[in-house]
Amino acid sequence: MTVDVVVIGAGPAGLSTALNLVRARRTVLLVDANRPRNAATLRSHGFLTRDGVSPLELRKLGRAEVEGYAEATVVQTVVDRVAPDGDRWLVHGSWRGAEVEASARAVVIATGLREEFPALPTLRAFYGTSVHSCVECDAYEKAGEPLAFICETDDVVDRALFIAAWTDDLIVYTNGSKALDEAGRARLAARGVRVDERPVEDLEGDRSGMTGVRLADGHVEPRTGGFVRPRWSADLDWVDADLSRDAGGLVVVDRSGRTGVAGLYAVGDVTPPGPEQLIVAAGHGAVTAAAVHRDLVGGLTDPRDAVQ
Repeated sequence: MTVDVVVIGAGPAGLSTALNLVRARRTVLLVDANRPRNAATLRSHGFLTRDGVSPLELRKLGRAEVEGYAEATVVQTVVDRVAPDGDRWLVHGSWRGAEVEASARAVVIATGLREEFPALPTLRAFYGTSVHSCVECDAYEKAGEPLAFICETDDVVDRALFIAAWTDDLIVYTNGSKALDEAGRARLAARGVRVDERPVEDLEGDRSGMTGVRLADGHVEPRTGGFVRPRWSADLDWVDADLSRDAGGLVVVDRSGRTGVAGLYAVGDVTPPGPEQLIVAAGHGAVTAAAVHRDLVGGLTDPRDAVQ
């Protein structure tokens, strides 16, 4: 298959990129492995006209909109290679024995991130209902409740203070890690945020939701929900290009999604600052689509083309 652009990933960023490119009359192959990171989330919030919609429904609606254009081809596949091929890019993927291969003038990486949670046996059972990772997305529904924040990374203080804007009953659990120093403890104490640095054994609850946090010493603290800070990583071993990455492994891009490698773009959670609200990711997708189209037109001198 020969197209103008291959977009890899069909979350809000990739779908928005693809939609705006086909409306620029660019032929687009949108490929997706259908493994969304937010699959466990029942409701997404903050997306104008779609507040409360299921993230899976949002993806379904977006895909249908893209597929409505003759310039679009949408396939499910796991991409295993993106490599330069002269002045074009070769994209290869496979799914259940079927192979997909395409040649494109440009490639947009919108594959998102992998996430690793603290090792608590039942955390996944409550994730997306009682426990969340996106504060902006889900804190409103938890406002005023007794909450837990489980975090083992050194950004624990800022994230905890942010959550505390929605509740005055927050306990930070560092799960035995060394994430906090004396200055951090003092900042949290000054805002009335409690800290428990003992190892956490598991969460407690039932079908109605989370009811508490159980520590390794047997103590159970009643909590009705909370937030967790995953560790995120970008899996990009299949990209045969010298991508610039930041300290967290995210793809460094300019404000329009250009990676610095001609014809190769990235957008969404795979770029700094990492995970973001769905509506923000969709907005970035529209910006990147405009940049891709302008670069394919060529010869334009608008200051928006300058690398920032």
